[in-house]
Amino acid sequence: MTHVLSLLAQDIDGERVLLPVVDGRSLVDLVREYETARGYEPAGAYGGLHLERFRFGDLAHYFLATGRGGWPRGEPLCLLGCQCGEVGCWPLEARVTVTGDRVTWSHFAQPHRRAWSYAGFGPFVFDEGGYRAAVAPWSG
Repeated sequence: MTHVLSLLAQDIDGERVLLPVVDGRSLVDLVREYETARGYEPAGAYGGLHLERFRFGDLAHYFLATGRGGWPRGEPLCLLGCQCGEVGCWPLEARVTVTGDRVTWSHFAQPHRRAWSYAGFGPFVFDEGGYRAAVAPWSG
C-alpha cells in the first residue's frame, strides 16, 4: 500500500511552518497517537519545520535526503521539529530511501530518547511521482 504525502504551509506567529501530512493526517497527530499508546512522555511534542529559522535549502532535495545543500545534510532526516520551533530540541527523525518508483520513510527515531522504539510506526511508502509533486512547490 502506498501513502499520499502533502505538505501543509502554516503561518505561526508570522513564521512559515511546513507540516508533513500523510493520507490527510498530520504527521504530528500520527506520531502522537503512536507515542501515547506506548506511554511515552512527552508524547507528540512536535511541530512543523520553521523555514526561516533553518537553512533547509531546496526542500525538494531535503525531503529526498540527497545531502545537497541545506541543513541537516543527508540522514537521518528531521521530518518534524519541536513544538517550540527548534529542530534540534525535539526532532522526529527518519531514514528516507528512494528505490525504483517509491520513496520510503522508515527507521523513525527520537534522538533524545534512544530507548523509545518506533518499530511499529511506518514505514510510509509513497509513489515517487506523487512525492516529488508534493515537494516540488518548495523547490528553489
